[in-house]
Formats: sequence, C-alpha cells, structure tokens
Amino acid sequence: MGAETETDTQEKNAQERPRPSSPTPLTPDQFLSWKRQKDAAEAATKAEASRKRAEDIAAGTVPMNGRELFLHEPWVFDNSQY
Repeated sequence: MGAETETDTQEKNAQERPRPSSPTPLTPDQFLSWKRQKDAAEAATKAEASRKRAEDIAAGTVPMNGRELFLHEPWVFDNSQY
C-alpha cells in the first residue's frame, strides 16, 4: 500500500537530476582529429597483434592457417614431386 515500487523510485530520481540542455557541439575539425586518433590507435593494435602472431608462428606455438602455411613453407604445396 504505502511501499514505493522500483519504477516510482527511478522516476523520482530521474526528475531530480538536471538534464543537459544540449550536448556540446562538435566541429568537423574536432571530429576529424578524433577519427584520426581512433584510426591510428586501431592500426597500432592490429599491427601489434599481427607482429605477435608472426612471432608465435615462428616459435611454433600456434597452428598456421592455409595462407600462413603457404607463405612460410611453400614447399608443402609443391606438386612437382608427383
């Protein structure tokens, strides 16, 4: 009867918090700068992952897929022996 439900509590909290009138405008230059940084970070992450994968393949700790096998051991695909 007098107990508040969870949705009532959430509605009260939502009404008490001030909401921003509008987000901070972002200029095209700011967006391009952010995008370049994000792309550079993503490229660095991919380069690090591929470098680590190449080291693991050279050490023999991970199995190779077909393309990697062809690049590292092309003699496996030489059919001139038959």
